[in-house]
Amino acid sequence: MKKLTLAFFAMCMAFAANAQDGWKYFCIDSFPLYGTAAEGASNRFSRLPDSLKGKVRDELWDLGQHSPGLTLRFRSDASQIRIKWRSLNKFSMNHMTPTGIRGLDLYTLAPDSTWAFVGSARPSMSSHNNESVVMRNMDPEMREYMLFLSLYDGVDSIYVGVDSAATVEWPVVDLPSRHKPVVMYGTSILQGGCANRPGMAHTCILQRMLNREVINLGFSGNGRLDPEIARLMASVDAGLYVIDVMPNVTTEQFVERIGPFYEILRAARPDTPILLVENPEFPDIRFNKRTRDDNIEENAALRAFYEAANDPNMHYFYSADVLKGNVECTVDNAHLTDLGFTIFADALYPVITSLLK
Repeated sequence: MKKLTLAFFAMCMAFAANAQDGWKYFCIDSFPLYGTAAEGASNRFSRLPDSLKGKVRDELWDLGQHSPGLTLRFRSDASQIRIKWRSLNKFSMNHMTPTGIRGLDLYTLAPDSTWAFVGSARPSMSSHNNESVVMRNMDPEMREYMLFLSLYDGVDSIYVGVDSAATVEWPVVDLPSRHKPVVMYGTSILQGGCANRPGMAHTCILQRMLNREVINLGFSGNGRLDPEIARLMASVDAGLYVIDVMPNVTTEQFVERIGPFYEILRAARPDTPILLVENPEFPDIRFNKRTRDDNIEENAALRAFYEAANDPNMHYFYSADVLKGNVECTVDNAHLTDLGFTIFADALYPVITSLLK
């Protein structure tokens, strides 16, 4: 595998274009990839392994080709950076920005080992092929970079363009830490809807806050406790499993499916902490009686399962008050804005930190 990786790396580097108009390009497809539980997939930027094709629902498989939470690491001494990439679907929605759906986000490692936002690569509105300048006029010093990939589309063929005097290399700093990653499973919200840019999904915020790899298994409308996802999660030697599916299941579906899902995880990983996340109190429960009643009923079922399991390594996240009072934190009374994602990440961070210890 190592020889194959190096060979692929050499092949990509061979396709680095000659300097044109002050730019030269390096393929980074084979550079260190974070946030996947599907190592060895034929599509490297898939979140699901090839073995699940045809075995999971079509909707789930298609969403698995989206790249939320996936990040590529590299370093460069560039004074200017441009990204070229191809989107698989040229997908769009009426309540989420193209930058969040199909764009990329670049961060750099600061001297204190925190991650600082550099800029976004904004996608084309008319083509699968995208090209965007992220930053110009930087001091040409070597920096470590982390590139967050698209939240609601797949990506392919990623090239970093730099000034003709610069280079793009493999990172030398091993951050975020890959030891015992956090695996988060959930819904469209966890997938990143409706962040303005990829780095603002709360799983991505948490990866930077923790400086630890976070694997995003959010599937829009399809966080339905599929047993195949439990087995995929169990294949990862994680520090923590987060289950955040309540917006996608009815009470009846949850009661029927959570037991087998939990048993798959526990059979493989008897001691790994599991964090169950409640339905938040979204702003529309102030007005929508059915939403309010469903929320109460579903959270009661989640709490009942937690108490009946009597598992010392299972924990419960009370999210009812997280968004309370922040009525401007969603786009549509359900999907979070950048403000909502920041609030949620800030609330989860101390809980996750304590469980990882």
